[in-house]
Amino acid sequence: MEGTHMSKKLIAELIGTFILVFFGVGAAVLAVDISHTGISLAFGISIVASAYGIGAISGAHLNPAVSLGMLIAGRMPTGEFIGYAIAQVIGGILGALVVYLIATGKADFSVAVNGLGQNGFGVDAAGKPYGGGYTLTAALIFEVVATFVFVTVILGATHSLAPVGFAGLAIGLTLAAIHLVGINITGVSVNPARSIASAVFVGGTAMSQLWVFIVAPLVGGALAGIAHAAGLTKPD
Repeated sequence: MEGTHMSKKLIAELIGTFILVFFGVGAAVLAVDISHTGISLAFGISIVASAYGIGAISGAHLNPAVSLGMLIAGRMPTGEFIGYAIAQVIGGILGALVVYLIATGKADFSVAVNGLGQNGFGVDAAGKPYGGGYTLTAALIFEVVATFVFVTVILGATHSLAPVGFAGLAIGLTLAAIHLVGINITGVSVNPARSIASAVFVGGTAMSQLWVFIVAPLVGGALAGIAHAAGLTKPD
């Protein structure tokens, strides 16, 4: 029975992360003349949808940085964290795959030219700036701080003393706000699974810079978990 329950959690995390990447990356790649605001809302709404759709099964982490924060805060065991992280990465890759397959149905689409919503910073090998051309230092600071804020909100909104029924909305709006601030800096990761999903299809600079979008979100999530475990951001 316990094994079946865990399997349901992992399937829920896979599906939820698929939804996140399909909506968020899909909006960036497939939508016509979409603004940064539109992409931000797509990521935020996808979190709301997943939180209310599968949150009762797995908690709808959809993000290894969130799961790491939960682990450090004492709200999930190590084995479950590992399973969640694997399921999240697989779900993200499947979401990016579906976006890629749809995008390639357009005659003039090229992943090398159009990308697949990958994260980045600075300039690529051809000297083309990513977004605003921000430095590695700026990218690291943004990703650590934004992930810390995001995971802190999640830990607070899902606490037993938080208002019931509003966690998904609070978390989704927070992710949308983070994207409004950071799309021009890194494209916004705050989620290693989301970044891995795009990078494996794009390759090149996206893969060489991928470590930033794995390490920085995990550091931010861990710091949020430490602060919560220490009682600094815990309501009781």
